[in-house]
Amino acid sequence: MEQKKYTPEEEERMVEEAFQDVLTGYLNSNHRKKVEIIERAYKFAKEAHKGIRRRSGEPYILHPIAVAKIASQEIGLGSTSICAALLHDVVEDTDYTVDDIEQHFGKKIAQIVAGLTKISGGIFGDKASAQAENFRKLLLTMSEDIRVVLIKMADRLHNMRTLGSMAPNKQYKIAGETLYIYAPLAHRLGLFAIKTELEDLSFKYEHPAAYKRISEKIKESSEKRTAIYREFSYPIKERLKQMGLKYEAKARMKSVFSIWNKMESKHVPFEEIYDIYAMRIIFDCEDHSQEKAICWNIYAAITDLYRLHPERTRDWISIPKANGYQALHLTVMGPDGTWVEVQIRSRRMDDIAEKGFAAHWKYKIGEGDEESELNAWLNTIKDILNEPNPNAIDFLDTLKLNLFASEIVIFTPKGELITLPTGSTVLDVAFELHSQLGIHCIAGKVNHKLVPLSHKLKSGDQVEVLTSQSQKPQAEWINFLNTAKAKTRLRAALRKAQYPAIEKGKELYDAFLAKHEISPTNEIATKILGQLKLHNKEELFLHLGEGDIILDDNLVKGFKQSSPSILSKLFRIGGNKKDENAEEEKVPRPKINKKETYILHYDEHGDANFLIADCCRPIPGDEVLGFVDENNEVTIHSLDCPRAQSLKASYGPNIVSTKWETTKGTFLAHIHIEGLDRMGILHELIQMISSHLALNIRRLDIEAENEVFHCDLTVLVEDKKVVNDLCSKVKKINGVKQANRIY
Repeated sequence: MEQKKYTPEEEERMVEEAFQDVLTGYLNSNHRKKVEIIERAYKFAKEAHKGIRRRSGEPYILHPIAVAKIASQEIGLGSTSICAALLHDVVEDTDYTVDDIEQHFGKKIAQIVAGLTKISGGIFGDKASAQAENFRKLLLTMSEDIRVVLIKMADRLHNMRTLGSMAPNKQYKIAGETLYIYAPLAHRLGLFAIKTELEDLSFKYEHPAAYKRISEKIKESSEKRTAIYREFSYPIKERLKQMGLKYEAKARMKSVFSIWNKMESKHVPFEEIYDIYAMRIIFDCEDHSQEKAICWNIYAAITDLYRLHPERTRDWISIPKANGYQALHLTVMGPDGTWVEVQIRSRRMDDIAEKGFAAHWKYKIGEGDEESELNAWLNTIKDILNEPNPNAIDFLDTLKLNLFASEIVIFTPKGELITLPTGSTVLDVAFELHSQLGIHCIAGKVNHKLVPLSHKLKSGDQVEVLTSQSQKPQAEWINFLNTAKAKTRLRAALRKAQYPAIEKGKELYDAFLAKHEISPTNEIATKILGQLKLHNKEELFLHLGEGDIILDDNLVKGFKQSSPSILSKLFRIGGNKKDENAEEEKVPRPKINKKETYILHYDEHGDANFLIADCCRPIPGDEVLGFVDENNEVTIHSLDCPRAQSLKASYGPNIVSTKWETTKGTFLAHIHIEGLDRMGILHELIQMISSHLALNIRRLDIEAENEVFHCDLTVLVEDKKVVNDLCSKVKKINGVKQANRIY
């Protein structure tokens, strides 16, 4: 895209105007007015970045200014954070050091800049990614100063707002990483406005056609929706006026990403999404002790006017969410017969909801419950980070348990509150309280009833942990743990129990290599781990120590130091000798240019220049991306496949944008059909698919129970259009209620 050219004078004026915009916003806030240090930081950064341009062609200094504006005006941070935001790239991109920053701007600003600089670069583990390590460092710095991660959020938001100037594969990488990590982290920190924008921007670059389609539908239905909202809100506003409240009422639109998510998960069209808007009431209240009473008075007034949905009232005033969110939500039947959510908040609650923990400084509430919750969460993160040699994807997936999870609140026998992710078990509680309780847990009492340690908990449960000193940690426990802390502590306990076997395996390994005069280098170890598909040396030593892998002396003949591929023949896995005539190492494929769009070639004989991921099994017509492995083979995933999200976040540089070639070929598609059972419906289904649509059925499972049938169908198709046509025609069969492609 061609960039507009500016004269040096125009650029200078543009930069000055952008900075003045930051200053004006800061002066209008209620922070102490420390303008002099902000101006010094701006001049310092401007000089440091002089002559440097962004990929878009604009002067680089506009980026730190934009980050400072977001930190100040959208997150609500003060002068220290504004200075740190202005200086955040100086140490990384120029010759200045953290010591230079400290000398000019003091210790606190230097510490935050150092924390932000730490987040760039670095790798941990044999095949781990720089992104996972960056995120690991980001979390470590949170415990030093939460402002580090808040400024990083501002930095990521501005990068997403200017993502259009990047190459497609970079857009995939950054958008995927944002959706996978930064959006849920923003949610966890209470930055709801930023979380929503990050999700929408990620979605815009990952699914441009769907984003455009939903945006247009929102625009088309805007007038009708406004009229419905006006009719619904008018009686409520009149009642609030009668109550003498000073308030603001507005319609809160569901984001494009949220609408798409619901359409995908519920398999419904846009027209069937009824909760596209909610009403939000924000009232002013000087006395914070009166907020709860006013919320419930408004609740009473609304339920006098409209019929309440009894199961959809959410009281987050009495027990706030772990990220500090407070509000009272209720759902009532609107005049047009659809359910409408109403959110009731005070002005203070609204500030905290939009700006998260940063808003607490505005209200000067110190170390309250919300901060305690944040600190507890940070301690959980530290537990995860303390695990040695984490695999990059495992690390991020474990972390997401705590980032994405909806929450439940349970009580200890003494009445103490513990916030846990939904789906947590008795064993999660045991590990949450103490590692030793988890290791020796045998069962639990939930609401005074005896339950197994795998029992899933509900909000409001009172939980007592029962232990026995004879109990030992079991590897299968990992399957019913749902918190990151518990999984990390269990792995640590298992490692401790496995230590003798690991030590024995190490001795066997070292002795074997020494006997055959093989140097124990990292390269040799990496080859062995790759051949045996193991994650790290510890895992290898454990298998050796427990006898799962046996060192084989007979296969060492002909081994040469220069041929590490023969190492795979030195081991017998599970006691079974590998075939000596096993397939030789593959010849490396030509290197793939990841900056260019990779064209997916395929034909009717099944020959293709790509592999199809088993997790999502995309077909032509699906939006896909490619993952390039060490052998230069491309595996394709659907853009919305959870595994693809994980790969983008963990191995971004290996992602390549792809495009389907319009040639003939057949692919497997899996379709789920359900409806009302009747005589002859199966015959009609098969006849339509095989005769009318001329499709090759590869598998058909059908089950009927209590007048309802479920059918899982696998067919060979050419592309996505054929599947859509099939689902559309199947739905017209009398009795069929739903037909959707699963993958």
